[in-house]
Amino acid sequence: MTSLLTIDDLVVEHRSPGRPVVRAVAGASLTVRPGEVVGLVGESGCGKSTLARAVCGLNPVTAGSIDFDGQPVTPLGLRRRKLTGIQMVFQDPYASLNPRRRVGDQIADGLRTARDTATSPADLLERVGLPREFAGRHPHEFSGGQRQRIAIARALAARPRLLIGDEPISALDASAQAQVARLMRDLAVESGAGLLFISHDLSVVRLIADRIAVMYLGKIVEVGDTAEVWANPRHPYTRALLAAIPQPDGLGVLPEELPGDVPDPASPPSGCRFNPRCPLVMDVCRDKEPDFGPVACWLHEPK
Repeated sequence: MTSLLTIDDLVVEHRSPGRPVVRAVAGASLTVRPGEVVGLVGESGCGKSTLARAVCGLNPVTAGSIDFDGQPVTPLGLRRRKLTGIQMVFQDPYASLNPRRRVGDQIADGLRTARDTATSPADLLERVGLPREFAGRHPHEFSGGQRQRIAIARALAARPRLLIGDEPISALDASAQAQVARLMRDLAVESGAGLLFISHDLSVVRLIADRIAVMYLGKIVEVGDTAEVWANPRHPYTRALLAAIPQPDGLGVLPEELPGDVPDPASPPSGCRFNPRCPLVMDVCRDKEPDFGPVACWLHEPK
């Protein structure tokens, strides 16, 4: 199947006067097919949100390419962004909604963009599991989970071919997280749109994603089918992430052999970026960066 989104060797740098260049995304490659849910996971600061914003045209690309539906994605002004077919659901639903406008009016903006005269804002609210009469209320009248459902309805109103969730459940309570994640998956698959779901919660990603991409310090270090990655994680970082998932018995903590935090992206280590924390590090890991996939690790170098 032809990819809907193709990210090829993407580099995104942040520059500030008098400060080192921060390479937030350092050569990442990823694809999303129509109707497919891809989960992008990794620790905070690994570049997930920067990648997402670049896909939407919100962050300029330093090198590499992003193609959406066969066309290159470039930084877009407000007048052109509505033509991209890409919609994002942000982490904080209250910050992404206009507090002064009724939610029905905000959803109607997307319907006008899509030139959809047959659907009403109330129809979309109903589609995301909210009563139709909520269209006349303002964002402050809702809970966090309800606001995120409204944000999803607003994104769907523009009839996107690609939906991006940038940590869309992290601001919600535990009872709402799985519900909202499943809702995004069901709506994306139903409409045939691709979904790039970004989260640090692997247990939720496991429930909804067809494939998982693991990101570390600006690089995609492992990509594979969700069931396969879960049953047989190959990169040491992926193994550590899975081992850190909380368990009902209280187990599931970051292993002692994986100390410290993600290094400063302005001064990454030489060789494999994971080598200072890797329990299986070899000499080659410190000298040369693995530049191959789907597992970027010298333990899995293609023969």
